[in-house]
Amino acid sequence: MKKILFISVLVLISFFSIPVNSDAFDKSREEYEKTGRVIWEVNTKDKLVALTFDDGPHPVFTPQILNILAKYDAKATFFVAGNKVVRFPELLKREIKEGHEIANHTFHHIYGNITSAKLSSELDETDKVIKKFTGIKPSLYRPVGGFYNDVIINTAIKNGKEVVLWSWNQDSRDWADPPASQIYSNIKKGVKPGNIIIFHDWHGSEYTQTCVTTKALENILEFLDKNGYKCVTVTELLYRSTQIFPESFGIYPSKKGKTSHINLMF
Repeated sequence: MKKILFISVLVLISFFSIPVNSDAFDKSREEYEKTGRVIWEVNTKDKLVALTFDDGPHPVFTPQILNILAKYDAKATFFVAGNKVVRFPELLKREIKEGHEIANHTFHHIYGNITSAKLSSELDETDKVIKKFTGIKPSLYRPVGGFYNDVIINTAIKNGKEVVLWSWNQDSRDWADPPASQIYSNIKKGVKPGNIIIFHDWHGSEYTQTCVTTKALENILEFLDKNGYKCVTVTELLYRSTQIFPESFGIYPSKKGKTSHINLMF
């Protein structure tokens, strides 16, 4: 009994002695959206959506995805990991050649909280390898796992990045390997103009990953096409938005009432 009590006391002491980092507590989505510092989706009446793919490029599945996108003349944004880019640079070149957009998803794909210095290093290292193989330095960035807080957002902005997440009802959750029919059904019933939809072209082990993403994608693109939707890059979606963003965010209202985007790629 005394031993159990002693262990319990040690656990409590350990718990309360853990340093608390206030930056780990996120503000609400609404608070960030009001500032225009994080983008989940855009406000538009046009039937436009942005398909996004995280964590690649993958030597098997990225080419399959590119083939399906080409079949439906759909454009997408690939949030790439730098450590995959250095292994498969030709896939990055193909993405650019076929009119897709490349964005930064850090180099080592580090989950959770991260220091400002480490994130800056991750962003810079990824920018360099992307620019080395494509000549382009991306300005869009997606935090790993969708984790965001003031440190991450402020650091991203200081590094010339715009933070892009995804529409809350348009998460394919393909990383969990649900049936392709489930992914298709969830996206089909929730899609609306201005959505940013998230998929992954790399998850699981390198060569045993299932083709659930590619299986679902074919049906999703067929549905979007039949219902008058056009798949565009995130940058084009932002450009076509009717939402007004702060001038400090690199976007300004155009004369036609829409917004224009500047310095998205440089």
